[in-house]
This record gives sequence, structure tokens and C-alpha cells, in this order.
Amino acid sequence: MSQEVETAVSVSIRIPTVLRKFTDNQPEVQAEGGSILSAITDLTARHPSLRSHLFDAAGSLRSFVNVYLNDEDVRYLDGHDTALKEGDQLAIIPAVAGG
Repeated sequence: MSQEVETAVSVSIRIPTVLRKFTDNQPEVQAEGGSILSAITDLTARHPSLRSHLFDAAGSLRSFVNVYLNDEDVRYLDGHDTALKEGDQLAIIPAVAGG
């Protein structure tokens, strides 16, 4: 039985202004992964103080964290399991509430 192996690629991740203090004020950082989830996991390994803002205690991405792959909402792709290609760009967009 063959199992598909995830191949890690390098991607850039745009960091929203509200979270930049956790990436040394960098608006964009590099991460590696074969899927969106693995790239975000790598991001939080490189910038550990981001983890609690992106993941809940169970290790799942928080529901208010929206992720876009090359400007397309990943909810309309394969979600956080969407495969990445070298040079893809992710954007993390926290949902904003107010009124």
C-alpha cells in the first residue's frame, strides 16, 4: 500500500499588522511545508510566540484565523490540507469583529 509523502517547499507568508510584533515586525516571512497546515506549523516553530495566536490548546487552527493561498480562500480549496508549490504565497487574515 503506497502512502503519499508530503514534499516540503519554501513559501512566503504575509503577516497581518496585528501579529507582526511576533515576527520581529516583519510583514512577510519564509516557511517550509508541503501543505498549508505544515507551513503554518513551521512558521510557529520559527516564531514560537505566534503559536497561541494561531492554534488552540488542541493544536487546531483557531476558527477566526483565515488563510489565503495566492489570494484564494483555502476554504474553497482543500482547506488546510491544500498542497503547496514552490513560491506560493500565504496570507494570514484574522477575522475582525466590531461595530
